[in-house]
Amino acid sequence: MSVRTIKGNLLFWKITIVFTALLIMLGVVFVGIASNFSRTYYTSAQQELNGDIAQHLASFTQPFKNGQPDTSVTHDIIHSTMVANPIVEVYLLDTAGNIKDYVVPDKTVQIHRVNIKKVHQWLAADRMQRPMGDNPKQPGEPSIFSAAPVYEKGKLVGYVYAVLASEKQKAILQSLDNNLYLRLASYMFYAALIVAFIVGVVTFFLITDSICRIAGVVKRFKEGDYTARIEGYVKGNLGMLTSTFNEMADVIVDNIERISATDKFRQELIANISHDLRTPLSIMQGYVETLMMKKNELTDTDTEKYLTIVYDSNRKLSVLVEQLFQYAKLEANLITPDKELFQIAELAADVMMAYQLQAKDKQIRLVFYAPDNLPLVFADISLTERVLQNLLDNAFKFTSAGGTIAIHLTETNAGVKITVSDTGVGISSEDLANIFERYKQSQPRFETAKGMGIGLAIVKKILELHQTVITVASEPGKSTTFNFELQTI
Repeated sequence: MSVRTIKGNLLFWKITIVFTALLIMLGVVFVGIASNFSRTYYTSAQQELNGDIAQHLASFTQPFKNGQPDTSVTHDIIHSTMVANPIVEVYLLDTAGNIKDYVVPDKTVQIHRVNIKKVHQWLAADRMQRPMGDNPKQPGEPSIFSAAPVYEKGKLVGYVYAVLASEKQKAILQSLDNNLYLRLASYMFYAALIVAFIVGVVTFFLITDSICRIAGVVKRFKEGDYTARIEGYVKGNLGMLTSTFNEMADVIVDNIERISATDKFRQELIANISHDLRTPLSIMQGYVETLMMKKNELTDTDTEKYLTIVYDSNRKLSVLVEQLFQYAKLEANLITPDKELFQIAELAADVMMAYQLQAKDKQIRLVFYAPDNLPLVFADISLTERVLQNLLDNAFKFTSAGGTIAIHLTETNAGVKITVSDTGVGISSEDLANIFERYKQSQPRFETAKGMGIGLAIVKKILELHQTVITVASEPGKSTTFNFELQTI
């Protein structure tokens, strides 16, 4: 037998036992209620059937003579009544409730006075609302009774008091109760067992059917069907299980997509890094080999030219490696901005000044505009400088001779807006969304200049650390403009 079958059987028996116990408890309660109702019913029936006995005895006999019980007349009649109806016990009371005469063994009578108030209440009450009274043979146990006043010469001289529930009746009822309890308990036990079994089986199959359906969906998901989701079961524990699994499946699918994208990027990264690092290394290796092989044949001018090329390639290689390290740190959240207040206009002017020689060589005009009294910005100076440098490097790559590169600073409600624009080749609308991604360059721009495509990704990461965003607008063939904002305090 498999583990799943054993667990299923355990679940079945647990459900069956719970329902059986519940129904047995209900059966016990039902037996108690039925017994109580049967006793109440019997008492009411006896009251209605024999409630007039005392009145008949008082009417057809003269139980008192000169204020005293007339035993010569009443004993035979009362005895005959008790013989005909053995559950009835007849007593004669005076007006205070004292028992004056009775036809039962004297030793069985425990009390010789009954509560006369109960007699008065019984006589005044409606037939269905008559109270219980004292039983002389069973003190402390209220009993149904019948009562009637006895008059002599128009004067109340006593009462006929008939107890309608004798010891014999009690014994009979006890026997009947025991038999009733046994029969009801037996019926309820078997009924509870059958109902619990049926309910347990039905519930077991309903639950296991739902679980099997859920297990089928989980198995499909496990085997690679990542679209598999559990339908229905929006309420209860199964609803919670359904929503939890579906949410978990969505998270897993999202993580798988992220891992796939990361793996794809890793492959692209390795390919791009290999290409971009190989180019300057190949150039340096080629010219160094030429210098070594032809060192006696080269003129001083050629030697200087070759060394300059090697130096430029080495510088480019250093820039590429430094960019890779910085981006890796940004991706790993290893860089924390060291923010302070500074004058952004001075920093931008210094960065612009550093590009004057390069602009002159490329015949590009640099424009810088900043209004007076700009507020201090709260940011990391070195990271902000890197942002400006990367944006200017990007602009120089794609701006031809005779073009213009400009930095404009303007004050806003929240801080200072920095705009870096160029009159380069521009970016197509479909490529605008990708230019801040790693190793993404628009096709026309890529044909114009070579690069790792990581500079703008570094810009975006740095500005994210400053809780700000960078936007770009471009007209293909005309211009490109980058905008971002630094906050003030």
